[in-house]
Amino acid sequence: MLSTSIEEARRQSEICNACRYCEGYCSVFPAIHAQRAFSDGDITQFANLCHNCRGCYYACQYTAPHEFDLNLPQALGNVRQQSWQAFAYPKVLANLFHRHAAATVLIFVVSIIAVFGLAQLLRPQGGAGFYAFISHGVMVSVFAPAFVLPLFAVALAVRAQWADAGRTPLRLSDLIAAGRLAANMKNLSGGHGDGCNYEDGDRFSQARRIAHQLTLWGFLLCFASTSAGTIMHYGFALEAPYSFFSAPKLLGVPGGIMLCAGTLWLTILKTKSDPSLGEQGVRGPQFAFLWLLFAVSATGLALYAATGTAYVEPLLTVHLASVLTLFLLLPYTKMAHGFHRFTALTIEAARQRLSAAG
Repeated sequence: MLSTSIEEARRQSEICNACRYCEGYCSVFPAIHAQRAFSDGDITQFANLCHNCRGCYYACQYTAPHEFDLNLPQALGNVRQQSWQAFAYPKVLANLFHRHAAATVLIFVVSIIAVFGLAQLLRPQGGAGFYAFISHGVMVSVFAPAFVLPLFAVALAVRAQWADAGRTPLRLSDLIAAGRLAANMKNLSGGHGDGCNYEDGDRFSQARRIAHQLTLWGFLLCFASTSAGTIMHYGFALEAPYSFFSAPKLLGVPGGIMLCAGTLWLTILKTKSDPSLGEQGVRGPQFAFLWLLFAVSATGLALYAATGTAYVEPLLTVHLASVLTLFLLLPYTKMAHGFHRFTALTIEAARQRLSAAG
């Protein structure tokens, strides 16, 4: 299936390379126009550079009913999604999530809740805060491998993507250049900075760009909150619970609010978007991922609000199960797109550097 999608994307990319009307729209078109012939790895690279803003589709004179029948957002989207599955490790989990996303998330969450329920038998005596319900040792023994192993799987997938693109030599400057583009999400700003056409072909909007930034920075703040708590615990013997005016709370509460708002906004935008201009057959997995990410942030905020009440124990179990599910499924959900797109941006920065050097 991937080879068929690559052939169709190659046909459309060759027409785009001849036309060149959309040259300034995003990172995809300079990459296309820099070459005369496209290998399979080049097509996958273009697909991962594409952020599916859809501006090129509405500007194109060769869409249906023209005989060329161009739909580059869909063609690249199909390659992108199928390449993520091909790069994923182990593939059985990637295929399972792709085919039964909502059921997979639900089974993981319910199973983990059951495990944490059994862990209550090892409840510590006299623990404070969350540790009064689940011991610190149990949490570390469960979450440490659940964090490290998925990241190892993502590293294998990114390495496969880099090899597929031709093992372009990379430098720190390439990572910095890619980081700038990823941080401000320039590729969602449209060819003229007015936004993209994700919601409506006649309307430019920055909504998707803002919602993505809320989601990205909200997640990073939540991750920073957890990291701060870990450093305080192991580095300074300052154990949870923490007051509001502490690094974990000052980072985590705003991050949770931003993550809730961003994921909810992205869900609404996706319901308004034209499904024929995106990856085919993946709306279910995409919605499942957004719901899971929203659940992580919403239960985290609810847990903080419930401090000192009888609701802490059930909320803690649901929150930890949601977080654990998110990390365990990280290499197979839309979360992986951040790693793959950042890799594509880094490869493209390296190619531009090598081209400028002659």
